[in-house]
Amino acid sequence: MRQGKDGDFLKDISVNGDSANGDSVHDGGLTEAVQEAGAVELLLIRHGESEGNVAATEARAAGVEVIDVPARDADVDLSATGRDQAKALGTALGRIAEEFRPDAVVSSPYARARQTAEIAVETAGWPLQVRTDERLRDRELGILDRLTRLGVENRYPEESERRDWLGKLYYRPPGGESWADVALRLRSVLAELNNLGMGHRVMLVCHDAVIMLFRYVLEGLSEEELLDLAAKESILNASMTRFVRPSGVGPWKLESFNVADHLAEQGVAVTVHAGDTSARPH
Repeated sequence: MRQGKDGDFLKDISVNGDSANGDSVHDGGLTEAVQEAGAVELLLIRHGESEGNVAATEARAAGVEVIDVPARDADVDLSATGRDQAKALGTALGRIAEEFRPDAVVSSPYARARQTAEIAVETAGWPLQVRTDERLRDRELGILDRLTRLGVENRYPEESERRDWLGKLYYRPPGGESWADVALRLRSVLAELNNLGMGHRVMLVCHDAVIMLFRYVLEGLSEEELLDLAAKESILNASMTRFVRPSGVGPWKLESFNVADHLAEQGVAVTVHAGDTSARPH
């Protein structure tokens, strides 16, 4: 299900930390307006290409064990291409009619997501403050951080076997998180939205696994359905995924998924940079 038009998204803007209707913004991210009235749209954005994405892809292609990233995962910046993608995203968002613009833009606190959100909002010309929420951060990999699949197989063969046996949803590396762990924190985000009234639109800027797991939670997918999706779909950098529920209550409907037409239309590279594609237990 894909939709490339931008005119159907988002609503009232926040100005200088206050929403357009005078509601203040909580430090946690969501405005009082969003907390008191149920969201009708969720626009999920994957961050633009990061220096870590590039390093990981190069490491896998070179057949090395360790990914040469310049900083800890939370501090890895966008690449030059990623910044171009964030600007192209902002141009597309800027075409949204004012009455459909967001009440809130909330980002993962990781640098690549926050930079994407800030560049996009600035390019769109929205006087809207980007807030962060640590529940939107990428999955934590624990002792497997910075390792390629080859690195895991060679350095932690028992973990490699355990990961293959359990599959992506339930495997938790020592010191890290499983996809199920990430889903739990996303459920807490959605609980705030699901208990609200009606009339508000929220943009969340996050990571590929997080977007997959939003689909898992919002659509009630089974483990098999989630892992089938993960095996065949890679979330594109700076892509848009949209859920709607016009009444402001009840279940969400997937309106569009993994749309990056706005990048190609503006002559900006469309990049994939998928994670480990081994998803199913075996």
